[in-house]
Amino acid sequence: MQTLRYLIQKEFIQIFRNKALLPMMTLLPIIQLIVLSNAASNDVKDVRLVMVDNDQSEISRSLTRKISANDRFTLVEVSFSHDAAFELMQRNKVDIILEVPSNFEREYYRGETPKVQMLVNAINGQQATVGSGYLNNIIASLSAEIQRDESLVMSTSTPRATALVEVSSNNWYNPELKYPHFMAPGILAELAALLTIVLSAMNVVREREIGTIEQINVTPIKKWEFILGKLVPFLCIGLILVTVGLVASKLIFDIPIRGSLLLVFGYAIINLICVLGLGLLISNFADTQQQAIFVAFFFVLIFILMCGLFTPIESMPKWAQYATIPNPLAHFISVTRKVLLKGSGFWDIRWEFIYTIILAILFNVAAVWSYKKQQ
Repeated sequence: MQTLRYLIQKEFIQIFRNKALLPMMTLLPIIQLIVLSNAASNDVKDVRLVMVDNDQSEISRSLTRKISANDRFTLVEVSFSHDAAFELMQRNKVDIILEVPSNFEREYYRGETPKVQMLVNAINGQQATVGSGYLNNIIASLSAEIQRDESLVMSTSTPRATALVEVSSNNWYNPELKYPHFMAPGILAELAALLTIVLSAMNVVREREIGTIEQINVTPIKKWEFILGKLVPFLCIGLILVTVGLVASKLIFDIPIRGSLLLVFGYAIINLICVLGLGLLISNFADTQQQAIFVAFFFVLIFILMCGLFTPIESMPKWAQYATIPNPLAHFISVTRKVLLKGSGFWDIRWEFIYTIILAILFNVAAVWSYKKQQ
């Protein structure tokens, strides 16, 4: 144990000689947290819309007013020509064309089912899907209002007996639908895991480049002691990153902390051991720091794209959902969101613990096995 203590002490001395490390542990996570939590948003705003009103009735004018009043839409123009509206879409001036046909109001009050045409610029699939969904909600809301006030609107006809169903909804866990509350826990997990994997991936190969690894190789230090001596200091750095990220998230975004912080830090320790094992495994096979960085970023990109931070894992193909199981970042993000936002307990996140413990054992055993004292 004394040998291990000296190795850990040596690693801490070597790490803190790096003048760039302190900003990486404090300023960099805070800046990235602020920028990414505000910029990386799936919220669709300022959808540009042109209205083609061929009916020019009270209902079509009411629909125009409701769209103009909605802060998610920008009503570019109210046109009376389909060709002119389509020309605007061709020039990328509008995202949606909503065309109300002639005799729309007349057909509605006759009890028929009139239709409106919605043309959506689907180059940006997400904006097309969400924007058209917003517009459908506005149209459905207007229809419900008309049916409710039909006796006032239709002064010459008997109102239709229409049963209205009202849906009352409550938003749990994020009542105000604040997107930073959803993103901040995920970005916090991402920063802690990815910074530690890059730093650990560069560590062994850096000693190989400067020649200090040869001095260690001639000592009777066991391979597991060497890997553990490398792992513990970076584990401490990772926990500092998690702490800084949590404090910054609470102070800047006021994210709710409904669950146990001990549970978050307990899982963070296991997850960081897992990603550090992967980083040290990469470092054992790399000859230069550049190689280590390139290989680390290969895994980093896969982890980010398939971790559920920007795209829900449930919406991925089945094979991709199974491919997220060996992704420690996906489990870290899932745990932080469940514990912080929902207040989940250990039983709710038991599978994340099980998967991460298995990955941590595999990566670290492979790191010990692949380290060769004789170069």
